[in-house]
Formats: sequence, structure tokens, C-alpha cells
Amino acid sequence: MTATQSDPTPAQVTMTLAAIAATAATPRPSGETPQAQTRRAWLGITAQLGIAALATRGTWQLKWLALGPDNANLAYIASKSDDPNQIAVVVRGTIANPTDMMEDLDVGTVVPFTAGGSPNVAVSAGAMAAFTQIVTVRGITSPSDEAPGGEPGRPDTVIPSDATLTQALAALMSGPAISRPTVYVTGHSLGGCIATTLATYLQAQTWGTNKPQFALVTFAAPTAGLKSFADYVDSRPWSLHERWVNAYDVVPRAWSDLATPKGWYPPPGPVANQEVKILLSGIDLLRKDNVYVQPLATSASTMNGDYGAYNSVLVNETTADFLGQVAFQHANSTYLKLLDTPVPSAQPVVTAVNPTAGQGGTSVTITGSGFSPDSVVDFGPIPCTPVDIDPSGKLITATVPDGHGIVDVRVTNNLGTSPAVPLGQFAYDGGPAPVVVSSIAPRSGKAETQVTINGSGFAPGAAVRIKGIALSAVTFVSSTQITAKVPLRRPEWPKTVDVTVTVGVATSPTGPADEFTYVG
Repeated sequence: MTATQSDPTPAQVTMTLAAIAATAATPRPSGETPQAQTRRAWLGITAQLGIAALATRGTWQLKWLALGPDNANLAYIASKSDDPNQIAVVVRGTIANPTDMMEDLDVGTVVPFTAGGSPNVAVSAGAMAAFTQIVTVRGITSPSDEAPGGEPGRPDTVIPSDATLTQALAALMSGPAISRPTVYVTGHSLGGCIATTLATYLQAQTWGTNKPQFALVTFAAPTAGLKSFADYVDSRPWSLHERWVNAYDVVPRAWSDLATPKGWYPPPGPVANQEVKILLSGIDLLRKDNVYVQPLATSASTMNGDYGAYNSVLVNETTADFLGQVAFQHANSTYLKLLDTPVPSAQPVVTAVNPTAGQGGTSVTITGSGFSPDSVVDFGPIPCTPVDIDPSGKLITATVPDGHGIVDVRVTNNLGTSPAVPLGQFAYDGGPAPVVVSSIAPRSGKAETQVTINGSGFAPGAAVRIKGIALSAVTFVSSTQITAKVPLRRPEWPKTVDVTVTVGVATSPTGPADEFTYVG
């Protein structure tokens, strides 16, 4: 992966490989077997690796893939088609909320990590559990492979279909074209954390005549272990050891420095409020008295030091905006943009459902992006068939399956599953339609400012409130729009407040989209 002036850098390539690992991370809402999800991930990752416009240049081929129990972890092995001596072992990162990931990772207990070749180093119990799952799970070598232990499909490599990661790597490196290969071990977020343990483990193995050299490149990785582990990682003979972090990403500061984010974010914000500071303190307490240390790495690169990259919508002093900015700063796409490299194709996104209420058999239009011919639709846990997908990739027409209650409408294809969004809900049994505020305009002003409230599920007589105080001059325009004037700000209110709409007994959920900031 040696770069020339026109070639992508190793960091650009490995971060792209790490981002691609998130493909098909969310199971289909109506349910699918682990084998079906593994096959979907294989097809999606293969499609992404084939895109010439990415930093991977369409020259990397998927050789082995394994999905851990309960979809907790995923790893894959790819090799460069024009240089089989370049191999990548990629571990998937966080697929949930970054703060949830930090809370779930067991850091209150440390355990010896003898698998890396030293009896005197310690890592968190959570990092050890993730490492163990990655090195013991069995994978597939083609999309037609059955579950581990089943009949192999069309093996396009010498790797057995039910091999573990180590077995797959050994088999791949035994080929006649392989000589002193370089193995890049990489991952983003939790994947980067696991990569530090996995790389030291792989380096400690006996590999025969084609003994590889290992490169460790991580992005946004939380700390895996104590100083003993960090020093050991730094002492290993890596062919390349790079650690990349976004200066305003909270996750890589876990667990060595969660105090600094309490002073974030710089102008234009969002500034951490008291609730955020309490949350960060609570997460930090999970490590108990353990002192975690990040490896120094041969090359430790901090990006975005001037806070030039931020989500301009999430800048208010609210918990929702702060956590939203945390997610933005940690995202795969943000790291790729900071590295000045193209972002892989996104999973499907649902932006609206019309109508938002009705019965089974109702025809609905689903609006969004990333819809492909292989897309399928679920109404909550119920699959929807058939569907008509517009060639634009932005519209799907579907007939609602029988069901009850209020459900999320989500689209799944080989690249992933659309996230649940308030405007992507459907209400059965005659409604009422979900009440959602999708935007406020203007987003700031003084008392008596007239605002336009956009969303869905609005009806004549809807009540519009801030902190329980009704807005004046409420005018129902349509089921998706209301105008009103904001009241005088009370002394006890924060500058930024949520505007809610209530229709009957249904009140819109709060979030960054409904915020109004008082000025002056």
C-alpha cells in the first residue's frame, strides 16, 4: 500500500475499508437469520469494494467474512487483486449510539491479555470479550456459503468456508503468489479498539515460510487497556503503526480523558450543559480506578483541531444537540472527509411516508434516498410485498400489510437498513397520524417572533407549546404546517427550547429539529 503522488495514502485506504465494514450492520426489522444477514453483508461489501471512485480503487476483493453472535461484531479479510501481498483484516466499529457503546464496554474490570505474546499486559474485560468473539467466530468465503459447518458454496479462494479468522489468513497467505505479505489490521471506533488487540495477537502467531509483516492503523479507537498494554503495542515491530483521531471526537478519549469534552464544543457550539457533564462523569466512573492509556503509535495524527468540521444544525446548548454533534464527529463519513477521501454509498434513508395513517391495504408513497432494485420494505416487524421502486432511487410505492399501532417504515438492501425516523412512521386503525415536528423557521428570534412549524400529523385545533406555555396566533395551514408566535421567555428557561405540537392526546417527540433559540 505504498503511495505515489497520485495514489491514495494507507490511511485513506484503510479508513475506507473500515467504513465499508459497517455495510448491512443492522438486521432487517422483520427478521432475518444470521446466515441471511451475513450473505447480505457479503454482497454489500463486495459491491462497495468494486467502486473505482473510492480510495480502494476497486482493486480489493473480499476473501472471508464472519458475523459474530447477536450481530455484536463483524470482521472481514480482503486482498488487493493487483498485489496479493497486500492483505487487510478489517473489524467493524460501533453500530449504535457512541455513548451507548462506551457505556456497554466493560471497563470496570481488567484481565491479562496473554494472547498477544506477553504475560504482563492488561486490557479491559470488554475489549477481551470482543477480541475473543472475533478470533473464534467462523466465517464464509462466498455469498452462497451456508452457515458455519454447512456445505461450502463457490469457494473462490483456498480458504475453507468454515474457517476462523486466523485459519482464513493462514490459508490466504499459503498461496504460490504470496511472499512476505503485509497485513493491515484496521478498524474505526470499537473496531479500532479491537484491532489493537487483534494485531498483537496475529503478530505473535507462527506463520511458516510466508511470515507476514503487520501494519496497525486505527481510527477513533477507544482505549483497549492499561499502560502495560499500550507500551507493549508501541514496542512491537510494526511495518506501519498509525492512530488517527478527530480532535473533537469523544470516543477516542475513552477511557483516558473524558474530562476534556465537558468544555466542548468551541464556538459556535454546542456547549456541554450540566446534564451532559453529569452524563460524561457517569460514563467515566464505569472504569472505576483503572487508568487507561492510548498507544502512542509511530504516527499519531489529530485532525480537525480548529473545529472546522462540525454539524451546523447541532450547535445549541442542549443535550440532544451535544449528543448529535458527538455522533457527527465520530461518524465514518466525517473521518473520511477529514482524510479528504470519497465516502462509500450510504444505506437507504426514509424521509417521509404519505399518507401516515390508514389500514392494511392502503397504498403509500415512501420518500427517501438510496433505494435500489434489491430493496425490501418493513412496516415495523411485518414485511411488505410487493413494492414498486422508482428508478430514481428516491421513491417506493407500497401496499401496507395488515398490522396494528404505530410502526416505523424502514427500507433494507445489501448496503444496510434505513434508520427509524419520526417522519417515517405509519399509524394503523384509522390513526391518529403520528405528530412530528420536522423543522422550525426561523430557528431563533425574540418573543412574538412568528415561526413556521413543519412536520406531519397536524390538525385544526392543535396546541403548540414551549415548556407547557401555549404559543399565540396559532394558525393551522395544513397537516404538515402550522404558524404561531413564540411567547415571552421565562427566566427559568434555557435560551434554546423545544416547540411541541399536540393533537388530541398525541404530542410530538422533542429533538434538535424542533428547537427555537431566544436571542437578545
